[in-house]
Amino acid sequence: MEWADRIGRRLKLRDLHLLMTVVQKGSMAKAAAELAVSQPAVSKAIADMEHTLGLRLLDRGRNGVEPTAYGRALVKRGLTVFDELKQGVEELEFLADPSVGSLRIGSTESIAAGMLPVIIERFWREHPGVQLDVAQTVISTLHYRELRERSIDLLIGRIPTPFAEDDLAADVVYDDQVVVVAGRQSKWARSRKLKLADLSGEPWILPSADTMPGSLAAEIFRAGGAEMPRAPVTSLSIHLCCRLAASGRFITTLPISILRFGGHDLSLKVLPIEVPTQPRPVGIVSLKNRTLSPVAKLFIACVHRVLGRTPKG
Repeated sequence: MEWADRIGRRLKLRDLHLLMTVVQKGSMAKAAAELAVSQPAVSKAIADMEHTLGLRLLDRGRNGVEPTAYGRALVKRGLTVFDELKQGVEELEFLADPSVGSLRIGSTESIAAGMLPVIIERFWREHPGVQLDVAQTVISTLHYRELRERSIDLLIGRIPTPFAEDDLAADVVYDDQVVVVAGRQSKWARSRKLKLADLSGEPWILPSADTMPGSLAAEIFRAGGAEMPRAPVTSLSIHLCCRLAASGRFITTLPISILRFGGHDLSLKVLPIEVPTQPRPVGIVSLKNRTLSPVAKLFIACVHRVLGRTPKG
């Protein structure tokens, strides 16, 4: 009864949306313009919310407004509320017409350059009415920010081992080993057996040392008993690595999936070097506390079919 009397009947979705807009814009005037209402109406609605909750939600100052700790907590929950509501409406639309829908996918560049085009092509053939929005993401110190902000529905990419994100779920779909590659016209492409140390004086293109791929590359050389070579070019661009290696003048490391799904078009050859095996799982990451849409479930099932795996559960 306390919830219904004090909050349930008095705090409306419109009020919550208004608060979120004010925080996003940093100003009641800008929020009012965005929502096409008057500034006094915005100010009154915020004051009414604070009175209902018995807490100050915003700190007002000369430079605009800032959310208090209470305001930030409510906005964070509000984001979840509106996201779940949006998911619910999309699910109703899908139930009414299973041939349509939309899905926002985050993908690391190595996945976008390898397996993702194959998966999208198959998914499109099976569900041509579904709109896919693919955004490039980078797994860095801002771990999975796009997922947590709900700007994407799923993320596909290499995940660390062990996976220690309590609020996220990771569905491992395959283990993506790293290989050393050169152009098919390279003098090294004819070799039958090589060691990393044999290539220490060659021009390499490698990821920067301060990135996750860079640290993994360093581990490969260390485990192979070779010093990290001086790379005249460092880049996280898979496209650039492939083009320079295909020229025959550079050597690089690539996930094996790049060659598996697109190698016949890249003029690249895997060099006969025993690279120390390390766990390099690739997974589909999603929010634990977020209900997956029917379209997301269809896409995940398609990923598993392409890769020849049986999804868990």
